[in-house]
Amino acid sequence: MDTPIKSFKYVSFLWDEAKAAALAGNEVDLLIYRSNILGADLRITNYGGGNTSCKTMEPDPLTKEKVEVMWVKGSGGDIGTLTKAGLAGLYVDKLRSLKGIYRGLEFEDEMVELFNHCIYDLQSKAPSIDTPLHSFLPFKHIDHLHPDAAIAIAASKDGEKITQDLWKGQIAWVPWQRPGFDLGLKLKAALDQNPGIRGIMLGGHGLFTWGDTAYDCYINSLEVIETASAYLADNYGKRRPVFGGQKTESLRPENRKKQAAKIAPILRGLASSEKRMVGTFTDAPEVLQFINSHDLGKLAPMGTSCPDHFLRTKISPLVLDLPENEDFSNVEDLKSKIGAAFQAYREMYADYYLKHKHHNSPAMRDPNPVIIIWPAVGMFSFAKDKQTSRVASEFYINAINVMRGAEAVSEYVSLPLQEAFDIEYWLLEEAKLSRMPKEKPLSRKIALVTGSAGGIGKGIAEKYIQEGACVVVTDKDADRLKQAEQEFQKKYGKDSFLGVVLDVTDGESLEKAIEATCLRFGGVDIIVNNAGISISKTFEDHTDQDWSRLNDILVMGQYSVSKAGVKIMREQGLGGDIVNIVSKNALVAGPKNVAYGTAKAAQLHMSRLMAAELADYKIKVNVVNPDAVIENSNIWEGGWAENRAKAYGIDVKDLPQYYANRTLLKESVKVSDIADAAFVLVSGLLDKTTGNMINVDGGLAAAFPR
Repeated sequence: MDTPIKSFKYVSFLWDEAKAAALAGNEVDLLIYRSNILGADLRITNYGGGNTSCKTMEPDPLTKEKVEVMWVKGSGGDIGTLTKAGLAGLYVDKLRSLKGIYRGLEFEDEMVELFNHCIYDLQSKAPSIDTPLHSFLPFKHIDHLHPDAAIAIAASKDGEKITQDLWKGQIAWVPWQRPGFDLGLKLKAALDQNPGIRGIMLGGHGLFTWGDTAYDCYINSLEVIETASAYLADNYGKRRPVFGGQKTESLRPENRKKQAAKIAPILRGLASSEKRMVGTFTDAPEVLQFINSHDLGKLAPMGTSCPDHFLRTKISPLVLDLPENEDFSNVEDLKSKIGAAFQAYREMYADYYLKHKHHNSPAMRDPNPVIIIWPAVGMFSFAKDKQTSRVASEFYINAINVMRGAEAVSEYVSLPLQEAFDIEYWLLEEAKLSRMPKEKPLSRKIALVTGSAGGIGKGIAEKYIQEGACVVVTDKDADRLKQAEQEFQKKYGKDSFLGVVLDVTDGESLEKAIEATCLRFGGVDIIVNNAGISISKTFEDHTDQDWSRLNDILVMGQYSVSKAGVKIMREQGLGGDIVNIVSKNALVAGPKNVAYGTAKAAQLHMSRLMAAELADYKIKVNVVNPDAVIENSNIWEGGWAENRAKAYGIDVKDLPQYYANRTLLKESVKVSDIADAAFVLVSGLLDKTTGNMINVDGGLAAAFPR
C-alpha cells in the first residue's frame, strides 16, 4: 500500500515512497535514508547534531543465533550525510548489561570505552556518548533531533509545563543533564513512568521520538516538531514584541555588504591572533531581527542552551560597539578600537576558564570569539576552515531561533556556566579533537587566483584546494568560469571555492571581486597573478594597441590586483604571499615577441621591487617562470601557436615536441608542474624566500638567472 503524502507547514516532508520501497526489507538502509532526509532540513536538526538509530535481528558471527543489534550514528557524524560507514553496530544485550557495572555520574567517561566491548559490526564507527540514550529504549526506530522549535520549549523557564499541556502528556520531560549513561537510564525511567508516550523532551537539549518502522518514526518526529513550531508561531508578538522590538535600523542590503567586506579583514586578523581563521558573514533576516533588537544586550551574553550549539559558538558572541556607518577612513584607529574589544573578550574567556576548570581539564583553548555581531550590519563567524565557520554561523542562527521562541512563550534559560564549561572542556570532547586528521599545508589560507577558469590558473587553483586552501577562482569569461565552478563544485564541494568574474583591467570588476572574497572568506592570504594573453608578431608588425593591451593585462593587471590584495593583507596583519606567473621570456630574448617579452620582463622586475618593499609587512613576493605549457591554455589561441611555429620554421602540430626537445631534460612542461611550483612557494617550506623565481621550463640554459 502506498504511503500517504503528509502536509506540513513548518517542516519539509521529503519521504519518497519509490525510494523507500526500493529499500524495503533492509532496516539499516531505511535508517540511513530517514536520517538523510531529516538532516536535509535545518529546521529539524543542524549539521552534525542529533543521532538516529534502528534495531535489527542479525546472526551472531560465532553462534549463528539471531541477536538484537542496534545501528546508531557514530561519533562525529552528520545524519544529513550519513552512510553505513558512519554507523556503529552494537549488541543490544551487551549494552544493557553495562548497567550492572555502572558506578555513577562521576564515572561516566569510563563507560564510553566499554561501548567498544559491545560492538557487533567490526567496521563500526566509534560509538558516541549518546549510544545508551538509544539502547535502553525498546523501540525499533529512534530519532534524537535538535529542532529549533522543540529546543525553544526545552530551553524556556516553563518548558516542562508547556510540554505537558501542548502534547497532553504524550511527550515526557527529562530535566537537563549532560549526555551519558545515566541520561540513558533516565530516559528509560521516563518511559516506564509514562507508558504509551510518543516522545521525550530533554530540558535545554532536544527531542527523542520513535516508531515501529522507519516511516512511522519519521512521521512522528515531523508531527511533534510541527506542533511545536505552530505553537511558537501562534505566540510570536503576543506577550511582548519579538526580542523586545527593534532598537537599531539595518543598513540597506548593498551597504551592509560593503561595510561587512571592509571590516571582515580587520576582524579576521584579530580573530587569528593564535591561529589563522576563515570567516563567514550573514545578514539573514533572523540574524538582523536579533542583532537590531532591544533584547540583544540581555540575551547575547547568556549564551546558548543546546550542547551542540555551544560547542561550535563558544559561551557568547562579541558584540561590536561601532556606528553602522563607520567610514573606515582611519583603519589603524579602528583596528585599535576593535582590538580593545577583542582583548576584553579574551580576558572574559580566560576568567571563565579559570573559574570553572577542574584539576584535569585540558589547557585553555583559543580565547578569541567565534561569533561577532555588528548591529545594523550582520554577523561574522571565524573558525579553522570555511565549513566550520559556516556551520558555526548556522548553529548561532539555531540559537537565535531558540531564544526567539523561548522568549515568545516564556523566558529563555541558558546553560549554567559550569555545565557549559564541563561540556566545552569534556575530556571525551578533547579526545575527539585529538583524533582529527592533521591539517593540510594550506589549511586556513585564502587564495585568489586570476585567470583560473582554465589552463595554468585552474591547475594552481585545484592544487591549492587539494592542499587545504579556500580559493577564489576568477576569469573574465563568465561562461568559462561557470564551467569551472560546476567542475569544482562536483569535485571539492561548496566550501572550498568561490567563483567571481574578474577583468584585471577593470577597476570596478576588481573592487567587486575583493569585496566578494572578503564577504565569503573574511580576507585573503595569497594572490596569484596568472591572467594573461600572448601576441606574437614581428617588431615592425606590432601595433600600439598590441603594446597597450599586453601592458594593461600583464603589467597593470599584476600591479592592480597585487595592490588590492596587499591592502587586505595589511589590514589583517597576518603577512601573506604574492606569486606572479611570469615567463621564461622575461629572461630570454626570442623572435616575434617583443611586446610580450617586454611586458613579462616588467612583471618580473616589478616582483623584485614589490618583494623589497612589502617585506616590512611579512608579505613575500615570488615568481614562477613557465615555458611552453600548451595543455588547456588560452595562450595558444588567437594565432600565437601559428606564429611561434612560423618563427621556428616548423608545423604547429610539431610545436609541443619542439619545445620539449630544446630543453635540457627533453620533457614537456605540464600545468601540474607550474601548479607544484606555485604551491611550494606558499606551502610553508620556503617561508624565508622572497624576491625569488622558479623556472619551470624543462631546463633552458639561456634562461638560467645566473
